[in-house]
Amino acid sequence: MESKTRWGIIGPGNIARKFTSDLQLMEDAEISAVASRTLPNAQKFADEFNITNVFGNYDELFVSDKVDIVYIATPHNFHKDLAIKAMESGKHVLCEKPLGVNRAEVLELIEAAKKNGVFLMEGLWSRFNPSIQKIKNIIDDGGIGEISYLHADFAFYGLDRGLDSRLLNPNLASGSLLDIGIYPIFLSYLILGMPKEISAFSNFHENGTELQTSMIFQYSNAQAILYSGLTSKSKMEAEISGSDGELFVHPRWHEANSCSMEKDGETKIFELPIKGNGFVYEIEEVHKCLKAKKLQSDLWSHQNSLDLSELLDAVRGKAGIKFPFEL
Repeated sequence: MESKTRWGIIGPGNIARKFTSDLQLMEDAEISAVASRTLPNAQKFADEFNITNVFGNYDELFVSDKVDIVYIATPHNFHKDLAIKAMESGKHVLCEKPLGVNRAEVLELIEAAKKNGVFLMEGLWSRFNPSIQKIKNIIDDGGIGEISYLHADFAFYGLDRGLDSRLLNPNLASGSLLDIGIYPIFLSYLILGMPKEISAFSNFHENGTELQTSMIFQYSNAQAILYSGLTSKSKMEAEISGSDGELFVHPRWHEANSCSMEKDGETKIFELPIKGNGFVYEIEEVHKCLKAKKLQSDLWSHQNSLDLSELLDAVRGKAGIKFPFEL
């Protein structure tokens, strides 16, 4: 019988709850441990998912011999230090996006992974979504010709969250861009690559948190119109237009259950319902890499994370988005 991959959960909040629910669907996964800054928080999560090893601080989990890989789901600004500590303890790491707050942090993380000979991947789950995989394959096969236009947005109303929340507290790398703007940027990068030029404009909360950002990515023969915001909802249907047709990733596109192609006056719909909460495909990729003893994924590599962080930094530079701990 094949041994199971033993997971440790860091930061048992809402995202970790959805991810861990999907881990329960995997026959080759064992949810071995959970850690939080306080033992009661960790114990509550452990009781919910029947986790045996429970820790009231992160370091105890990192040195535990019951864990093969750590899933990090803390606020953005803690990602780098926690991931490096885990890797220095010999643990593989899947870290929620963004991997680091800026490119310098991502570079430091990749260097730590190489130094310690462990697997590291940014948890950009949409890369593995079946509908996004489908449109990528259609485009790569020339199914809608040469791409010249892409539109993607991600927005919801978040102003009712507390000023100490990860969305609105600048000390936690708050704002729409790193939390949800990363998704439209990712899609443009996945389909069109690195742009030649970027324009970006943001509006801000009185406490300095970026609340909405509009972006134009300029390519040699294409443009991408991107948006993220916390001040209202948006439709969240992604559109990719080529010389021979159009592709649509249906709302909410980052976790889509279907996509469609309009070509030659006909519409073809691809129904691709996701399993669980949608993290299953990301987990499958991690398990596949670990079994093959690979230290990074071919589908979302270290270079991909570096490129994405570079784009985020460029948008922040254009729009004037800064965090207090970076000054």
